[in-house]
Amino acid sequence: MVFVFCYIYDKISPVDKSLHLVSFNVPFPADYGGVIDVFYKIKALHKAGAKIKLHCFEYGRNSVPELEKYCEKVYYYPRNKSVFRLLSNKPFIVNTRNHNDLFQNLAKDTRPILFEGLHSTFFLKHPALAKHKKIVRTHNVEHDYYDYLSHSTEITKEKYFFKQEAIKLRNYEKVLHHADHLLCISENDTVYFNNKYGKSIYVPAFHPFDKVCSEKGQGEYIIFHGNLEVAENLDVVNFLIDKIFTEITYPFYIVGKNPPQKLVDRVQNIPHVNLFSNVSHEVMDVLIRDSQICLIPTFQPTGMKLKLLASLFAGRHCISNSMMVPSKGLQKLCRMANKQSEMIVAIEELFEKRFREEDIELRKEILDNEFSNEKNAQKILALL
Repeated sequence: MVFVFCYIYDKISPVDKSLHLVSFNVPFPADYGGVIDVFYKIKALHKAGAKIKLHCFEYGRNSVPELEKYCEKVYYYPRNKSVFRLLSNKPFIVNTRNHNDLFQNLAKDTRPILFEGLHSTFFLKHPALAKHKKIVRTHNVEHDYYDYLSHSTEITKEKYFFKQEAIKLRNYEKVLHHADHLLCISENDTVYFNNKYGKSIYVPAFHPFDKVCSEKGQGEYIIFHGNLEVAENLDVVNFLIDKIFTEITYPFYIVGKNPPQKLVDRVQNIPHVNLFSNVSHEVMDVLIRDSQICLIPTFQPTGMKLKLLASLFAGRHCISNSMMVPSKGLQKLCRMANKQSEMIVAIEELFEKRFREEDIELRKEILDNEFSNEKNAQKILALL
């Protein structure tokens, strides 16, 4: 009987550090917030000795050999975005990531399962997976995020979809009672999920930075960087153009992915505002590093904004607001400005202020502790 059991299930010893990781998208190239966290988490877990079976839903991306460097095996599944999936009580982002092959592959052994985001939890409470330890990485309070999206679009069809999705996500979220642990990406999210479900720990976002590489001295421009397809980032850019850079004329660089034509046309008529679209990682790094100020507020206080970490690890002065920087530790590294007038004053004060060695040392002290990929990978492995 013992031998039969061994043939049915892979024998997993605690020291193997083996796990399944279910990703909502193919996490390479790591070029936007969610997949950056997933990809660099995989790299850090691999470096720490984890044996990962990676399961990816294909969503505008193809299979990539890069992932095989860090994973024992990589599986790909199509995402079924049929309109009929909208008729379910389950959220569309969950119901479209339901594939029988995924279930069969998870059920082949009893490895722990790390579900990336509420998106990937279709099988979280399936009784056939009861012997697995189940961990969910919460990337956001999703119903809050989709409610925000519903208010950010002027397109009626999108507004309706986002509103309905927010309602479904709020109802569906209780599935997290079936998780053994929740890995929360921000301190605020940790408080929220712990109050509702318990078993929540704070594991900050994984990122591409091994060390602080900010440079002393002064830059000659202010930068905002982010994915310009995302409504949240477009809201911020339009606010900065309307409310800040009509009042001051320091050079302002907007750097991001796939800006809408409306924004492209708009900045052509503003001499001190420059738009850089779809630049390489290398160029993005240089633009952040050479800037004088990274100006990155947000109006959506969910999750953890990876553009903040990029600014702190690589840039000089950083101006943000409390929605972007809920962490008390990170607030020590930023100039906090919650109002238009406060942002203008902060820019005028910091644009001429050299970035010093002691500023860099403070960043190292805080970032190397709280945002160490190596330390945070060990937190996850300890749960297995």
